[in-house]
Amino acid sequence: MIEITNYRQGAILNHRHGIETADSLLIKVEGISDHGCPVTVNGVPAEMDGRRFFAEIPLTEKVNVIEAATVTPYGNYKQALTVVWDKKSFKRYNYYIDDHIFTFTDLAKERPKSAFDHFYLKGLKEVNRKYGTKFTLNCFYHNAHQEFLLKDMPDIWKSEFIDNSDWLKFSFHAYSEFPDRPYAEASAEEIGKDWDMVQNEIYRFAGEASYITPNVIHWANIHPSAAQECIRRGCACYSTTFRLRVMGGPSLADRQKGGNMATVQARSCSGADMGLETLGLNMHYGFGEERNYITNHRSYYDPLLNIFFFSCNATNNLLPLNETPAHLQKVISDAEKHDFEAFCVASHEQYSFPYYPNYLPDHMERIECSARVMSEYGAKPVFFSEGVLGNTVWED
Repeated sequence: MIEITNYRQGAILNHRHGIETADSLLIKVEGISDHGCPVTVNGVPAEMDGRRFFAEIPLTEKVNVIEAATVTPYGNYKQALTVVWDKKSFKRYNYYIDDHIFTFTDLAKERPKSAFDHFYLKGLKEVNRKYGTKFTLNCFYHNAHQEFLLKDMPDIWKSEFIDNSDWLKFSFHAYSEFPDRPYAEASAEEIGKDWDMVQNEIYRFAGEASYITPNVIHWANIHPSAAQECIRRGCACYSTTFRLRVMGGPSLADRQKGGNMATVQARSCSGADMGLETLGLNMHYGFGEERNYITNHRSYYDPLLNIFFFSCNATNNLLPLNETPAHLQKVISDAEKHDFEAFCVASHEQYSFPYYPNYLPDHMERIECSARVMSEYGAKPVFFSEGVLGNTVWED
């Protein structure tokens, strides 16, 4: 048997992993050959050290196959892994905010001269002015808290949204906030119907330039048929996994009636809201290797689905303002250790609104704080749905 040990299937590799030129990324592949027999990696003879092998090979394409092969008295063995060359990679961050419907409800009622006179959009635009942050606003069709449908959003600010579409995008999230996990048992037709309703309205009131393909569906828990439909409609990346999984965050009762947000945040920051007490439950519910890898490296590519999966580095409505800098500095330290350069920050619209039961008065400050920390680190704002998690070198 033979196994490559320093990379996994779907690893995203950049200049930190080897020597990069305009034409290639030279990387070192390491592994184990059970019988200690000679190994070749993509045809290159490997250096042998007992059962261990080492070989330097160039990556020359966006998506590359690494094949290690050996011939033994017991037969021929080989292993092939697919990896991605994140060519001319740079430190970058994506920021998406879920659950948008309150802003549209307010705009329809208030009809300000400029959409950016509304406190929420005004706040986001100020963050963009200071740090260049690009935001994706994931949208509902129905307001579950007061009667409003997205079709009633006026189109009088369409040109204004188009003018700001370089940093402000809108996307599909779900039909409504409730029920939770609305597409856990949905068909492709059901999610497609809701997707079309939201997308068509975004086109109408904000223009096609303001629309972007979603990279997370409400609660990030969807049925395989729904996942397949997302891929068919152009999803290039997705948050964590398509699988149904154990998640944390505020309970349904907390979100509907207003809970103790300090307690919710404390449980979230400690991991207690989704931690399992026994090894047996962890093994039963978890995918250990995958979960560990995405925690450390934050993203990987699935060659069978042609999708990049990524994890969020911070969810601002669950992370107190005074803890945000230290939390993100820990993420940055992890990035330096594990050589990843693509970061993601997220939050939820409703926490900015005083009439929401779980209103956080400093929510916009949290958003700005995350943008500031990322900017000070030298990370550039991007949209993950474009290129390799926001790096469009291969497309350019």
